Amino acid sequence: MPQSVTVGQDARSIAVLAREGKGPPVVWLGGFKSDMRAIKATALDEWAERNGRAFVRFDYSGHGESGGAFEEGTVSRWLEDALAVIERFVRERPILVGSSMGGWISLLAARHLMEKRPDLAPAGMVLIAPAVDMTERLMWSRFPEDLRRSIQETGVFHRPSAYSDDPYPITLNLIEDGRRHLLLDRPIQTGCPVHILQGMEDPDVPWSHALELVEHLPGDSVSLTLIKDGDHRLSRPEDIERLIAAVAAIA
Repeated sequence: MPQSVTVGQDARSIAVLAREGKGPPVVWLGGFKSDMRAIKATALDEWAERNGRAFVRFDYSGHGESGGAFEEGTVSRWLEDALAVIERFVRERPILVGSSMGGWISLLAARHLMEKRPDLAPAGMVLIAPAVDMTERLMWSRFPEDLRRSIQETGVFHRPSAYSDDPYPITLNLIEDGRRHLLLDRPIQTGCPVHILQGMEDPDVPWSHALELVEHLPGDSVSLTLIKDGDHRLSRPEDIERLIAAVAAIA
């Protein structure tokens, strides 16, 4: 059964699955509209169980088993969720594993922790198709002018998804809040090794986006694995093997 932590002025309940173990705790930060019981997170939990490793996974507000409405979600809100979970369930410098939007949240969390909680600043990061600055680079800048105008007028766009029967609501509040957290306009400091896994057949986060991120990580040890036939999810058995190997190498 998940534990929970209460976050924010609205006292939303964030569901957390925390496994005790040795070594730097591995913390899973999922993607936009994903949840902590998805394939990659579950595979990492099984690896952690086999190896006696500490592992923490959680659902952002409005996702999975956590409270709150998805439509109220913003980068600020989900970052606050992540930081609350790390500060409540992690006792030493963790390894952050961020998938898609979780890659962006991981980098933002690292910046905050280095400044405010250096004892919990990440010891390493593994980023899977990191959707850094996604609200601006991968959403707003790709939207045609008439769609932008519609979002500004109605406050929301229900975007069809290849990963769900239900469309994803993209709110004007999400777009505008995302601009407070853009990273690709300056060097990004993580203070730890970073390994990026990126599919070259990814329709959502192009591999050129991963290359641009690498260019913005000048001061850190960075590895980039491009998977020629890899899609966005990178959830095939061979992709899971790469993910586990990357985490184990840093751990």
